[in-house]
Amino acid sequence: MNADESVIGRIETEVALLMRFGEATRRAIPVEAHRSLDRAAYVILRHLDEAGPQNVSALAARLNLDGSTVTRQVGAMERDGLIAREADPSDGRGTLVSATAAGLRRMSVVRSARAEVYDEMLADWSDRDRAELATLLTRLNEALSARTRARRRS
Repeated sequence: MNADESVIGRIETEVALLMRFGEATRRAIPVEAHRSLDRAAYVILRHLDEAGPQNVSALAARLNLDGSTVTRQVGAMERDGLIAREADPSDGRGTLVSATAAGLRRMSVVRSARAEVYDEMLADWSDRDRAELATLLTRLNEALSARTRARRRS
């Protein structure tokens, strides 16, 4: 195995562990706020909070999910009062999905609880190391997203 394969192997292992430990951490924390939204609802609400109302196709594209998956998730969130649908003013046949005040409140509680956990875990990291981690995770997520989009097109 050459040095590059060794590094790729470490990355693959660390990403697998990151996903496993992240989920285990979320489940193990006894704070109800961490479990008040499932992962899909949290991500959708975060995106709607940042980007504003979206149609389901735009949400699906942003989240690299199939439209039918997002439609099901949005339906469940609408039943829970987390999002609302309204007519799309630019397309009379379409609808826009937007976060409700209740949805934004729940998302904010979860976001704060998660930030507190990560702040505690990274307490002994320098500001520079935290910023570098954030930058590298962003790059990794962008690369994963681009790969998924490219595979869907082919």
